[in-house]
Amino acid sequence: MTYFVTGTDTDCGKTLVSSALLTAVKGETVGFKPVASGCEQTEQGLRNSDALALMAASSIKLPYEDINPFAFLAAIAPHIAASEQNISLSPKKIQAQLNMVQYLGADFALVEGAGGWRLPLGDGHFMSEVVQAMQLPVILVVGMKLGCLNHALLTAEAIERDGLVIAGWVANQVDPDMANQQENLASLQQMMSAPFLGHIPYLENATAAEAAVYLDVNLLS
Repeated sequence: MTYFVTGTDTDCGKTLVSSALLTAVKGETVGFKPVASGCEQTEQGLRNSDALALMAASSIKLPYEDINPFAFLAAIAPHIAASEQNISLSPKKIQAQLNMVQYLGADFALVEGAGGWRLPLGDGHFMSEVVQAMQLPVILVVGMKLGCLNHALLTAEAIERDGLVIAGWVANQVDPDMANQQENLASLQQMMSAPFLGHIPYLENATAAEAAVYLDVNLLS
């Protein structure tokens, strides 16, 4: 099964959750990060820390370029970075790179987005169009901090309005000092209809293995 992982915003913990899911699932796993900005120039070429984390957590080992085909150096919105290099980030181009997911023989595959659900690709297109075209079930990562209730509900509404299924959602504690953490979590559990996969508490320098303990992958629909 292949899932798309999105989040309520940037730095909500998509990569941590994706890596934790890949670690928690038994069987052949692979994670993809098709579009990434904020990469580092290395001797091997541009490398993105999120994509490298997914590769480390995947049991199926693929070349970096297959995991992250669209990599940009500048830590800016990907469509702006692409425009500066005269690169087209059309949904069709991205989907063409991801069609291979269906033929890898993976028991569990993840495609991690960048930013939030309505990530612009330029020319009036959005990353959500790729997910719609591939009809992937979505896993929503909610960054637990002040304002997350609104962000989570609006994102869930947008996903469902686009005709897609939210297979599950994860609460990831990004703000250790968030007031009324448990009350906010209870509110989300009451208002979100999708399966609740778990709450990852604030973990200093968290690893995929540490985070995986808090997730129940058996609840994925």
